[in-house]
Amino acid sequence: MPVQRLNHAVLFVRDVERSVAFYRDALGFTVVMGTPRAAFLQASGSTNDHDLGLFEVGAQAGPSGAGRSTVGLYHLAWEVDTLEELERIALRLGELDALVGASDHSTTKALYAKDPDGLEFEVSWLVPADLLTEEALNGRTAIRPLDIAREKERYGARTRGGVGVSIPA
Repeated sequence: MPVQRLNHAVLFVRDVERSVAFYRDALGFTVVMGTPRAAFLQASGSTNDHDLGLFEVGAQAGPSGAGRSTVGLYHLAWEVDTLEELERIALRLGELDALVGASDHSTTKALYAKDPDGLEFEVSWLVPADLLTEEALNGRTAIRPLDIAREKERYGARTRGGVGVSIPA
């Protein structure tokens, strides 16, 4: 049987307490287990044991060179249920000065942000399968600026995203 889905990710961070506070305040993660140098966090809608592990390596750690001078992970992406939630998170990431971009990938509406260690992540809403059009499917190669207000008018602020795409119909 093939791999089904990503269960969790683990990040090396400089200061675990600072990172826990960020992921809690920005994305609503809660700590399910921790030690002085590690924490395991769960997303509010998750049934996983944990979704994110954070391991402290100390303040002396240099920045990640991934994508610039070394190979490595570019970003993690978390999915939200509604455009209303995507908008709420966009505002919160802006308040935290963590939001670095917002893109309309046609079938995916995405925010890009960086955590306190400069590690990039994405938060996205996926157009449900029953609302995908030929135009949307053909537009996936173009990246446009995200206009959440326009997308809320088009799809509805509380339309559940990802149904039939990442979530079984």
